[in-house]
Parts: sequence; C-alpha cells; structure tokens
Amino acid sequence: MAAYLIKRLAQGVLVLFFVSLLTFFVMYFMPGDPARTMVGQARVTEEQLDAIRDKWGLNDPWYVRYGDWVTNLASGDLGTSMMRPGQGIGDMIANAASMTVRLNILSYALALVVALPIGVLAATKRNSVLDYFTTIGSTLGVAIPNYWIGVMTIVFFSIKLGWLPAYGADSWKSYILPVAVLSVEEMATLMRLMRGTTIEVLGQDYVKTAQAKGLARNAILYGHVVRNAMLPIITMIGYRIAFILSGTIVLETVFSWPGLGQLFFDAITNQDMQVVQAIVLLLTTVVVVMNILTDLTYAVIDPRVRVQ
Repeated sequence: MAAYLIKRLAQGVLVLFFVSLLTFFVMYFMPGDPARTMVGQARVTEEQLDAIRDKWGLNDPWYVRYGDWVTNLASGDLGTSMMRPGQGIGDMIANAASMTVRLNILSYALALVVALPIGVLAATKRNSVLDYFTTIGSTLGVAIPNYWIGVMTIVFFSIKLGWLPAYGADSWKSYILPVAVLSVEEMATLMRLMRGTTIEVLGQDYVKTAQAKGLARNAILYGHVVRNAMLPIITMIGYRIAFILSGTIVLETVFSWPGLGQLFFDAITNQDMQVVQAIVLLLTTVVVVMNILTDLTYAVIDPRVRVQ
C-alpha cells in the first residue's frame, strides 16, 4: 500500500507540473494586454503602461515569468492579484473556496440523502409507477442545463414571488436556490446510477444464495446489495467532487455567488494570469487527491480490491 501511495503521489506531482505549464502558456498567448485591461478606461501614456508591465513582470521572457511563479509557489507565496491590487491571491482563493465548498457540501448532501434511497427503492420496485416516475425525473434532471434551471428559479421565486434573493450570499436564504439547482443534476445522476447498479447486484448469485438461506429482506438489501452497489457511486462522487468547478462556475455566475467559479471567471476576463494559474493548480490537486482517496475507499468497502 505504501509503495502504491508513493507511486500515485509521484504521478500526481508530474500531472501538476504539466497542467501548470499548459495553463501558463494558454494565458501567456491569450490575446489582449493585461496592463490595458488593468487600467480600464483611464487615460494613460505608453510610458505609464510600460511601467505597469515592468512592475508586474509582463515584459520578462516566458521562462523567467514561469520560473518566478514556481519559485514563489514553492515558498508558499501565490503572489498579488492584478485585478485587485494589494490583495494576496492566497486570501482571495481561500475566501472564494470556502464559499464554493459550502455550496457543494450542501448540494451533495441533499443529492445523496434524496437520490440514493429513491434509487434503491426504484430498483426493488422495478417497472412500478415509482420506477417510471424516477426514470423520467432523472432523465430530465440530466438533460436540462443547470443554468436554465437557475434562471427559471430566479424568475419564479425571486422576481415573481419575491420569496428568495436572486444573487449574493448575504443570508441563509441566499443558499436555497443555488443549492437546490446545483443538486438537481447530481441527484438525477446518482439516482439513475444507484438504480442501475442495485438492479445489477440483485441478479448476482450471492444475493440469490442469501435469499435461499432465508435471510431477511432488509438484511440482504443493506448487508449485501447496497454495500456492493455503492462502489460505482463512490467513483461518481469522487469524480464529481474532483471536477467541482465545472458544476459551479456557471451557477456561481448566474447567482453572483462569491466562490471559485466567479473568481475564475473574473480572473480570465481581467487576464489575471497568476489567479488563473493558482485556481487551476488547486483544482488539479483536488482531482489527484480525490482519485487516490477513491481508490483507497474501494479497498475499505470491497475486500477483493485489498487483495489485488
């Protein structure tokens, strides 16, 4: 196990290096001038723009800029933001990440609490009204874009009814719409997967053997079926958490949620290279860590994986 962890960590470090290098080059060759974006509509001379470029190292060769960034990163310094001069990138990411984590924890908790029991119930009552209803609902949940659902909820609950705030994160009510909308797709995906894996496990020989021995239905369901059906669910959860930004960047923009997605969007718009690099590196680290944790969780749940 120790050798496996060392190997995976080494692979993770290599992935982080290539991702950081690729992100740097994408931002480096991005059209536009960060210095002009920084000054906005202010009237400045070329000499002043050159001074700004010199201050932020924009005139340095690419290898110098990348080397300086890696050196500062190794010492724990993420640098200072260009779009928010004087504010440290580490503090910006920490504040935004806390908001994104809160939003995703609540949405995933809601999705798991609702989707997994319904998925198991639909599998045990196959071809029933409940099964058809959950199948249609999960298909719609996956097919309909989150941003459209978000806009519709804002129109209905915020503009027409005036029950909930349409943007920001000022109170507990601000969490209701983004959490509900973000959990829709996760709920639909988990429900479909849980139903399918439960049906597959119910047909296995060891389940039939347990039934032949006269074990209670709940003992078979929760002791054998659900335990083994959870393996693909764990993979899905790990994958979705790893790619947390893909599910929140649009919704955080729709609801003006001050999280990583909104910060990432603003950084790209303002060509704030170091902020973009730091967020991408953070998310890549999350992907690597979640993949390793998913494999380790496999070993805990399924003894056959430990043997292998």
